[in-house]
Amino acid sequence: MSFPTETDTISANLEETINIIRSLIGENDDLAVRRFNVFGKYSAVMIYYQNMVDQTIINTDVLKPFMYLPSYLEGRSIELHELKDILIGSSLYHSEGRLENKLAVIVDSLQRGETFVAVDGLEDAFLVGTRNIEKRAIDQPATEQVIRGSRDGFIELLGTNIALIRYRLQTPDLRVKTLTIGSRTKSKVAVCYMEGICNPDLVQEVHKRLSSIGDDAILDSGYLEQYIEDNHFTPFPQVQYTERPDKVVANLLEGRVALLVDGSPLVLIVPVVFSQFYQTVEDYTERFLLMSAIRLARLIALIFSLIFPSLYVAIISFNPELIPTEFAVAVAGGRAGVPFPAIVEVLLIEISMEVLREATIRLPQQVGGALSIVGVLVIGQAAVAAGFSSPITVVIVALTTIGSFATPAYNVALALRLLRFPLIILAGIFGLYGVMIGLIFIANHLLSLKSFGVPYLSPLVPGNFQGMKDMIIRGPVWWMKRRPPLLFPLDNIRLGGKAKEALQSPPGDALDPMEQLEKKER
Repeated sequence: MSFPTETDTISANLEETINIIRSLIGENDDLAVRRFNVFGKYSAVMIYYQNMVDQTIINTDVLKPFMYLPSYLEGRSIELHELKDILIGSSLYHSEGRLENKLAVIVDSLQRGETFVAVDGLEDAFLVGTRNIEKRAIDQPATEQVIRGSRDGFIELLGTNIALIRYRLQTPDLRVKTLTIGSRTKSKVAVCYMEGICNPDLVQEVHKRLSSIGDDAILDSGYLEQYIEDNHFTPFPQVQYTERPDKVVANLLEGRVALLVDGSPLVLIVPVVFSQFYQTVEDYTERFLLMSAIRLARLIALIFSLIFPSLYVAIISFNPELIPTEFAVAVAGGRAGVPFPAIVEVLLIEISMEVLREATIRLPQQVGGALSIVGVLVIGQAAVAAGFSSPITVVIVALTTIGSFATPAYNVALALRLLRFPLIILAGIFGLYGVMIGLIFIANHLLSLKSFGVPYLSPLVPGNFQGMKDMIIRGPVWWMKRRPPLLFPLDNIRLGGKAKEALQSPPGDALDPMEQLEKKER
């Protein structure tokens, strides 16, 4: 039987209804069909998937009250025309119970873990929210380690993830709108934003892009990301993902939109700019002087991981005079006996490192650590001893790899890792000119990118002084009085008047030794 349309309804005949439901969902061993009598008089059936429901709720809140007459109606004969109102109003001990007669809604609800109850003679059936899916405990996110900050992270269930956001954002301005995407998976997607802060045009554009998705399966938030990004042919991500509720809340308060997919622990945040990918939670939980220095080091490591191997190839192959004499002698001595030019040597070591990194990720955790140690120590030393590589090349590639590890966002680190290879090739062909040409192409590409209309290099291009306070360095909290102007929030003020007065007023010396001694003498 084909899938029902929106106008198809169930039958008042119980047997016909059972046959229709069975024909629509097929024969399944985990499908329970429980027949019983309502109040010992009317034939009924209960249908549900055994592994998706809470059996205790079904037995105590649905089956038992449907079988026994309410105490205030004992001794009275219940007619069929009043049965529906009594069951939904007096018998059903569950807050998530409703009447439904459309077949499409009933089949969809069964797949989600709800329980279907039909009574012979009634044209409406009962749907009860009895879903109970096993889930892992809320734990610290594995992909985003934090030193100072909350230790909880999102899990796979949508309801739990929304609760984690509401726990931190206890305001009636938080809006959660749910959509169903995927013709077969029927995946629930929650759109979260702050009413009165988030620009309505952004919310409208998000809904427009989500509504245009025609895929039959959305299994993870990564599927969603590929549909809603602006440019599909770029290595740079235009959507940020995170497992941290506090990070999502911070972005919502700035005027961004968060997208949660049922079944995925990664929440998408839009729009995004490049500077967000080298910022971490500790940047805001620690003092600004310390974290500004750490952020600068992180940014240097990011640039380092992109251009260091290509600079090495360009200087060794074309401009060795740029190296100090003593160091040039050491490099030349290390390269003596290596049969390959610098570009081939660096490419071989880089490819080997990428293969080793991928193998370490895919192997079981107990073996992966041992493999990384073996790869770095044994293979690197053996390559130098065998004459395939020079020691300086191994050092260069190792420092580059460490620099990529310092980039907090995995997807940006991956993009920079891929871009290293064309830069190395350009450096091997044109020298430093090739490196500059490659960097100019990358810069032009970044300038052309947008995320939901926001320029990717904002607030650097177009320049905005307010946004630059939190780009390269992490300015003090009292500097950032306004929300990012690039998001055009409805409420632009972030720091209230009382906070300004408290920050501007001089601190009191409550325990000053001289003042305390004077008080005692009095």
